Amino acid sequence: MTVVGPRLTLERSVLKEYELIVALDEVGRGALAGPVAVGAAVMDARGARRRVPEGLRDSKLIVEHRRAEVAERARAWVPASAVGWASAAEIDEIGIMRALGMAASRAISSLVDQGVTLERALVILDGNHDYVSVVHPEPLTVRPVIKADRDCASVSVASVIAKVARDAHMVTLHDEHPDYHWVRNKGYASPEHRNAIRECGLSPFHRASWAIADAPTLF
Repeated sequence: MTVVGPRLTLERSVLKEYELIVALDEVGRGALAGPVAVGAAVMDARGARRRVPEGLRDSKLIVEHRRAEVAERARAWVPASAVGWASAAEIDEIGIMRALGMAASRAISSLVDQGVTLERALVILDGNHDYVSVVHPEPLTVRPVIKADRDCASVSVASVIAKVARDAHMVTLHDEHPDYHWVRNKGYASPEHRNAIRECGLSPFHRASWAIADAPTLF
């Protein structure tokens, strides 16, 4: 079966009205440990005329050993990109949705630090809920799009760069806390992760406010 990759249909339509697109996608929302990450990728009219990078997909559809090379091509394809973070402690303090907004705002601020101007930009956010506008200090025009990480190439870029960055971060945390096997489960609720929590308790990187003992196995 042929897998249809992301396209630039929405981006080309939007860029008739806006100068830039800032595409956002989150990684790590459902994890038990580690931060949440939001990738941000800029798309302009020039980029929207170029061929979509080989292998680009929603990060969940790219096999793990190929994600880093796809992310490298994706970063080179867009004018600017960034990843914003919110820690497990911040998730415990303010809740997951506001933490997502904080991470997204930090990613957008990083783009601004790189020289990106937002006055005539549209933010395309994967999903059906705008969690960014309530947190970001400056006004934004945000359009949530369901399955944007699958269908919109710019959002696929945001997805894969965030996934690769967060996975790499969880591998470094594994070196500090190997009992939880984060090198394999990346902080999600695998059986071995939950067994380790039962045996060892929570680390400083777990989301302690969550009902972790009852969390469903996600993969």
